[in-house]
Amino acid sequence: MRPPGRPRWSAVRALVTDVDGVLTDGGLYYAEKGDELKRFDVRDGQGLVLLREAGILVAIITRKQTTIVTRRARDLGLTEVHQNAGDKAAVLTALLARHDIPAAHAAYVGDDVGDLPAMRKVGLPIAVKDAVPQVRRAARYVTTSGGGHGAIREIADLILAARHR
Repeated sequence: MRPPGRPRWSAVRALVTDVDGVLTDGGLYYAEKGDELKRFDVRDGQGLVLLREAGILVAIITRKQTTIVTRRARDLGLTEVHQNAGDKAAVLTALLARHDIPAAHAAYVGDDVGDLPAMRKVGLPIAVKDAVPQVRRAARYVTTSGGGHGAIREIADLILAARHR
């Protein structure tokens, strides 16, 4: 069941996102010596920086724990990075409470079934274009770009444009 109504981009005070399949293209690349590599889109990163600079809380919640995500978040100036999160909805709820942001003013971006509980907690659940069908159905907005290929920048531009109207 799709949430009713059109997205209220101007109401968003927090953008929370998954990593694999949202900030990345979902591929996991392994080097011969076992190193794991991830591909991030530079425009998505710039979108997150623009949101942060505009006073929007930007946070990452992911089930995995990697130094790659820690480094990417540090490069973007993100301080709310929650890795090894077995219960994304609980982490999200605590995060919003700590920053005194009502769930109705938060957006969560996901791509797979592990994101559904967190998506159900926010006012603006978002799915990337190449998310699994259940996640697309649960979203109020589905991006025109795929995960790791500009989806986050698309969202950032919509939020920032709505705030400047």
